[in-house]
Amino acid sequence: MTWADGGDGGVIEVEIYEAGHHGGMADVSEMRVALTVDDFDAAVALYRDALGLEQLADWTSDDGRVVLLSAGRATLELFDEAQAGYVDSIEAGRRVSGTVRLAFGVPDSTAMARRLAAAGAEPVAPPVVTPWGDRNARVRAPDGMQLTLFGSSEGE
Repeated sequence: MTWADGGDGGVIEVEIYEAGHHGGMADVSEMRVALTVDDFDAAVALYRDALGLEQLADWTSDDGRVVLLSAGRATLELFDEAQAGYVDSIEAGRRVSGTVRLAFGVPDSTAMARRLAAAGAEPVAPPVVTPWGDRNARVRAPDGMQLTLFGSSEGE
């Protein structure tokens, strides 16, 4: 058990697990999020060109369009409804995301939010420093997906 600053003068308890040391599924080697979008070109422009995700493959065929983009290391963060509401209230001021929200660790979340807005994303709220010390920015992609951009708040 580790203790961390809760951001409001309080202290919160944080449990950190090492990969593979808590009964996890060692058989899983990769996680992919398959995102179906109405405007494929706009999605590629946002996620690949503006956000900078590396294109690993293009499997487009007569059956449909698909590209595989690398987002670095992937994790699955599970929230209950209360936690989802708490995070939305911090980042967006109210409950706005659905059951899935994508979060990307970036060097400068404020600059990336501006870059994504220039590529067609809609800013949801101004960037904020979270109680856990990150600077988070929230945008809505043209496909409707809520995106959290998170990075260090040091030096700000």
